Amino acid sequence: MKSLHELPRFKDRWSHLYLERGILDQEANGLVLHSLDTHTPVPIDQLSLLLLGPGISITHAAVHRLAEHNCLVAWVGDNGIRLYAHGTGGTFSSRRLLLQAKLASNDDSRLAVAGRMYQKRFPDSPLAGKSLEQVRGMEGIRVRRSYQEAAKRFGVRWEGRNYDQDDWFQASDVNRALSAANACLYGVCHAAIVSAGYCAGLGFVHTGKMLSFVYDIADLYKTDTTVPLAFELAAQGPKDLERRVRTDCRRVFHQARLMDRIIPDIAEVLGVPDDTGESPQEMEGRAVTLASGTETGSLPGQPNPEGSG
Repeated sequence: MKSLHELPRFKDRWSHLYLERGILDQEANGLVLHSLDTHTPVPIDQLSLLLLGPGISITHAAVHRLAEHNCLVAWVGDNGIRLYAHGTGGTFSSRRLLLQAKLASNDDSRLAVAGRMYQKRFPDSPLAGKSLEQVRGMEGIRVRRSYQEAAKRFGVRWEGRNYDQDDWFQASDVNRALSAANACLYGVCHAAIVSAGYCAGLGFVHTGKMLSFVYDIADLYKTDTTVPLAFELAAQGPKDLERRVRTDCRRVFHQARLMDRIIPDIAEVLGVPDDTGESPQEMEGRAVTLASGTETGSLPGQPNPEGSG
């Protein structure tokens, strides 16, 4: 069995895997998907996010193994679009959650974090002196321009972002591709957030949703990853569109070094650039993907002392 320090860090893991129609069970020290007459091994020690689609049954032993290997499990709808439930993260520490809550609950610090999030999207445009509403307007223009440029580049007709989850196939191919790609991106960002001990619901630009912070972080990468990919694949036709999107998301995320960037980017926008690792006391009997450095970081607060329990 691998020790805590032998498990790969988040940045070294694969991004996501979507499964449907089969039985996922433990076999030896890994998992295997039984589907009709096929038996497919699932490499859980290298995976950050497992999306379980319709028709999947999973055993108690399989869930246990996934938790041991700090792989986020999400139960999703057809084509990976709807999120019904998800597992918990891989750390017992609440230091980062407490810091995030402190920043999100103060108006000045919340606006400062939101400003750093926007500054990463406009590295060449000084935002000092601009109101949050003005910056949001700039962001809206930037996103709409990215859609228009991708549509022109790949020769796809674009009439705006418009889809209905209750009538999925009435949406245009490119809108379906965008939704499927963004679902993968949200899942990977969600896995990074809970892996590092943050809260998915405490957002700074987005608020009021259980995935607000996921949307905040995912917006840092959309125009460079999911938007051009969705238009590229929509231009190739509707056949197996959602499956092709999920498959090619792994390629695009790898090319963009997404797994390397998410956790450092979270630390940067929160204003904790030296957020390097967990202390030994926080690695209590569970895989922690930030185990590369066990020195005490500079985040405020100390872990609770070890007790008899």
